Amino acid sequence: CYQGGRQADHRTGRKSYRSKEAADAVILEQHHAGDNGGDGRKPVTAAAIAKQIGGTLTGDAAVIVTGIAPLDRAGANELSILSSPRYSEWFAKTTAGVVLIARELANSPGSPRARIVVEKPVDAMVALLQHFHRPDPRVSGVHPTAVVSATAVIGDNVCVEPFAVIGDRVVLGNGSWIGAHVVVGEETTVGENARLHPHCVIYPRVEIGARAVVHAGAQIGREGFGWVTSTGQRVPHVGRCVLGDDVEIGANTCVDRGSIDDTIIGAGTKIDNLCQIAHNVRIGRGCFLASQVGIAGSARLEDGVQMGGQAGLQGHVTVGAGATLGGQAGVLGDVPAREFWSGYPARPHREQLRSHAAMARLVKLVRPLEKLLSRGGGAE
Repeated sequence: CYQGGRQADHRTGRKSYRSKEAADAVILEQHHAGDNGGDGRKPVTAAAIAKQIGGTLTGDAAVIVTGIAPLDRAGANELSILSSPRYSEWFAKTTAGVVLIARELANSPGSPRARIVVEKPVDAMVALLQHFHRPDPRVSGVHPTAVVSATAVIGDNVCVEPFAVIGDRVVLGNGSWIGAHVVVGEETTVGENARLHPHCVIYPRVEIGARAVVHAGAQIGREGFGWVTSTGQRVPHVGRCVLGDDVEIGANTCVDRGSIDDTIIGAGTKIDNLCQIAHNVRIGRGCFLASQVGIAGSARLEDGVQMGGQAGLQGHVTVGAGATLGGQAGVLGDVPAREFWSGYPARPHREQLRSHAAMARLVKLVRPLEKLLSRGGGAE
């Protein structure tokens, strides 16, 4: 039977809808859609999205959006993007309710219920993501199972989750969030609103800035790989490990403390999962390091450096401000500012491409010589 536009499915207990309009009406009824929301409980209309991002809307302004999905999987109440012609085939077949579309692709064949034309669809989508993902639940206070030193200083509105360990003379800034099973070593300082995800380990005497994020399994401030090779004696590491404000450290990444100097990661730098940052390394502000990057001891990255996945730096080299290193680049010497280097050994990217092209041409030259030698019985 039909009830308010809904038909009960007695086999599954789910409800189906007679039309898209009826479905949207029920979503509005259940969730009270407004200018904010979109996380499944607070849907948002196409008109509200266009207003927020300053886009040009065509089509049905009343489409209800409850989430974001790729073009090939998006449903009638989801938003997607078309930012490159390489995805035009997907756009032609998409069932997305709303699509953010680049201005030069505005007239691409496709039938979403609404299009929102913007200059940079990816940037616009990023601005919308906060509406479609609820923040993790957080409760202020120290869980009874946490072990907190009597000498630790706990700020206001701090969350310490189950089984965390907070060492002697640790300072947790206001609003900081310490996940389950996190260990914070003695005399460490955690800045305001920083978050340490479950199972990360912060060794003693580390400084973590405001709003920094350390993901699960990361190890911050351990002794570096320093040994006297003739005797096998470990070199003591007495330097600090300092993470600036708004730094993010990915899951299972390791950042070593300094030996006699400090290891420093500048404000706003983002480091992906499974990276290794050795002792005495200094990374500037606003750098981006992709997964499996490795940086040897005492290397320097100036502000704004970007490193692709699995790129590696030899110790004591300097990468200039704004430089980019391609994936798997092996850097054996200094890299000038604002240059793009790639390959192993790393060199300017265009030079690297020419080298590969020359090698390919060389192969074509060698094959006829090999055939000639084989017919002549080979050279003595």
